[in-house]
Amino acid sequence: MPIDAVKALAAEERTTDITWDHKDVQLYHLGIGAGIPATDPAELRYTLESRLHVLPSFATVAGAGMAMMGGLAAPGIDVDLAHVLHGGQTIELHRPIPVKGAARTTARVAAVYDKVKAAVVVLRTEAVDADGPLWTSDAQVFIRGEGGFGGERGPSGRLPDPGRAPDRTVDRPIREDQALLYRLSGDWNPLHADPAFAARAGFDRPILHGLCSYGMALKAVVDTLLDGDVSRVTRYTTRFAGVVFPGETLRVRMWREHGRVRVEAVAVERGEAPALADTVVDHT
Repeated sequence: MPIDAVKALAAEERTTDITWDHKDVQLYHLGIGAGIPATDPAELRYTLESRLHVLPSFATVAGAGMAMMGGLAAPGIDVDLAHVLHGGQTIELHRPIPVKGAARTTARVAAVYDKVKAAVVVLRTEAVDADGPLWTSDAQVFIRGEGGFGGERGPSGRLPDPGRAPDRTVDRPIREDQALLYRLSGDWNPLHADPAFAARAGFDRPILHGLCSYGMALKAVVDTLLDGDVSRVTRYTTRFAGVVFPGETLRVRMWREHGRVRVEAVAVERGEAPALADTVVDHT
């Protein structure tokens, strides 16, 4: 069987030493659409090394961001990448990410859930540097056709409707070449660049990385409701509810709640097709 849940959960943690500096941070920020307008002081915090701060979602690509792809090669997991979609992502920040850093990451399969028609594998990565814990990242990977093995279905992360109009709504255009730029931060899945591979996966053209939309939405929240202060974010979680294509517009809706912001993101040009759902930014 392609997925052996018992074997995957029992596998040893994989430890990797990673480093990053301002160039990695700047490339990531450009990959999620920062720098427009290029001379805007608010954007220079994402693009100019002398003013740089680090958006917390950078944790998903630090050290080339290969924890998720490496996790899919863990013992007990043998799947076709064409059947793999990123189902959800959670990052817990233990403190702000430095512009330049070195950390040791440990990665393991934290859970395997049986959704009958698919399996969901939760890949957990923890990063620690010389000063202690930096972040904990959980990637929920949806693997079509690999369910039905008799495992637990897992928890539901669905949230009730906010029941009111959003407090803020912003539109973020996605460039035609955005996926090509974003993948330079480490996610080389051909689904985001190769039309033939995308067709094999059931799409008429390459799709944008879910984690690119994830970063775009967080930046919108930080810039709009958190006074541009990335250090206020303590946790960020989402469910990838649908795909986004390069060239579309990401509409981000935000609801203020006590100590958190509820978020929804949709693709404007396809009738506001869902992109990010059940999304929450916890903050101080």
